[in-house]
Amino acid sequence: MTLIDPAADSERTALAPDPSRLPSRAARAWTERMAVRPRGNSTYAVTSESGHTYLVDLADHSCSCPDHQIRGEQCKHLRRVAIEITTRRVPPPGHQRARCDACGEVTFVPTGADPPHLCERCRLAPGDVVRDRETGKRLVVAAVTNNHADEYVIAATGRTVADHETNGGYPAADIVVEATYLTDAARRPDPKRYAFPHSRLAKTDEQLVV
Repeated sequence: MTLIDPAADSERTALAPDPSRLPSRAARAWTERMAVRPRGNSTYAVTSESGHTYLVDLADHSCSCPDHQIRGEQCKHLRRVAIEITTRRVPPPGHQRARCDACGEVTFVPTGADPPHLCERCRLAPGDVVRDRETGKRLVVAAVTNNHADEYVIAATGRTVADHETNGGYPAADIVVEATYLTDAARRPDPKRYAFPHSRLAKTDEQLVV
């Protein structure tokens, strides 16, 4: 798990569609160079192009800048926070940025969520039906562990998941997924679990129906 410090991603940048088609505050929100940093809960610090920093609270729909406090306007800072959340540059309230433990891409996870942290593309959950890339057989996910293939020891063999020949082509640092064969899961109340490197299992659109 690699959580990302918001301070490491605070360079002020411009984000621009076609400003000539936007209202003035919306255009400034897109085009001015600002840095948006999550502060916890629903608050964000926004450093504007002028160098001033204001506090935006999405829950209250408020900003500490004069445009909002005095004029009551939906200021460029409020708009910029919404833009950066929508474009996935900063996490929405209640989430934090992290690197996916399977593919390494940046994703958002609930604050305080237990690892492994997985992006939408890699996310597996108990009950998901997956396909074994080696055999083509379908399995049902029982658990997604936070152990790597080279440290997860299979009790029946005394070897790690990575040590098994059929897993030789998959990264030793893959997290391990415990799964049962679909036929066993449908017939037995307590089917045997097997351990696989995450990347050996292909997601499907199926769910186990009991």
